[in-house]
Amino acid sequence: MKIAQIVCTFPPYRGGIGNSVFNIAGALAGLGHKVTVFTPDYGRRRGSEADDRPAGGGEKLKIVKLRPVFKFGNAALTPQLFGKLNDFDVVHLHYPFFGAVAAVLLSKFFHGKKMNLILHYHMDNRAAGLKGAIFYVYKTVFLPLISRAAEVITCASLDYVKHSDLKKYYRRRPDKFRQILFGVNLEQFAARQDDQGGLNERRPNNVLLFVGGLDKAHYFKGLKNLLKALAEIRREPKFSATVLNVVGQGNLLNYYQSLAKSYGLAEAVSFFPEVNDNQLVSHYNHCDALVLPSINQGEAFGLVLLEAMACAKPVIASNLPGVRSVFKNGVQGLLVKPGEVRDLAEKLKIMLADKKKARAMGQAGRELVEKKYTWDKVGKRLDLIYHFVKYSPKL
Repeated sequence: MKIAQIVCTFPPYRGGIGNSVFNIAGALAGLGHKVTVFTPDYGRRRGSEADDRPAGGGEKLKIVKLRPVFKFGNAALTPQLFGKLNDFDVVHLHYPFFGAVAAVLLSKFFHGKKMNLILHYHMDNRAAGLKGAIFYVYKTVFLPLISRAAEVITCASLDYVKHSDLKKYYRRRPDKFRQILFGVNLEQFAARQDDQGGLNERRPNNVLLFVGGLDKAHYFKGLKNLLKALAEIRREPKFSATVLNVVGQGNLLNYYQSLAKSYGLAEAVSFFPEVNDNQLVSHYNHCDALVLPSINQGEAFGLVLLEAMACAKPVIASNLPGVRSVFKNGVQGLLVKPGEVRDLAEKLKIMLADKKKARAMGQAGRELVEKKYTWDKVGKRLDLIYHFVKYSPKL
């Protein structure tokens, strides 16, 4: 099949939506599909053009960077997309991509049943001011239109959808929804052999890890709360040597660095804005636990949870729809109340105080991702959905 994947961000930009489509495209190309990814060209470069392509895609995978008519942050208006969707068996739009919705809707209007449209709903959008007003317009006008136009709506978590801006439509048309769990590269993300001698166990300090965007688009990641919780637990002698590594970059990097200093954490928090894939795996292996303290439903799943679990590390994450379905509380990690600094601090202490239990959680996490979360499984599941959409009779 010829398949179009339409997404608002794509590597080298680090973000859950773009990274998921990066791996989805590679998995589909590996199954023999001809995949074209349409994504805005924000002018971001890191390394060579080849670095932006999934391994194994070969000639069956094409990345088309569209020059935006207008862009603001990760929002880009790409009306030229309308003329590029004529010759695909399946068009898969990843929402939110506000600047592409109108073009896809127009294309669907002109092609009708000949265009097999699938919508992947990644997350709700919330913001204040003008941006919030724009989000509201898309939620109330364009989201209902694109949802009705799509033959199938995919999502990483039905738990999230049931509590999202699509919840009313889900109650009316649950038959249109398909859950497609995200995956993780089990060869890339794994426990490193160099710690078999217990190097982490002989460290004089506890190491926590945060991985996420440090830009305004990722305000919901909750790093501020994590810094507060770290400052709180370090007051106790048992946890006074605890440090935090922050992997991520964005226009709020200086803000978070200043915030850490204001909390008295200048020597306890290290920021790593430029990290390649190999270094990222090293960070996972070097930590005692990954923390994802997101504050609202801007967080819909948390790919970093899968990466950490694949490296046999326990996780601490907010008890949010979608996120809470990734792992089982008390087995692979711990859930915390969203936005509750005191509860986060307590869960950090529980995790750090019992290293034996933490290791058991990490091993359980590795077993879980091996069983449930691989990109091969994602690709095969999508392959079945694409065939269903293409060959089932249109009413």
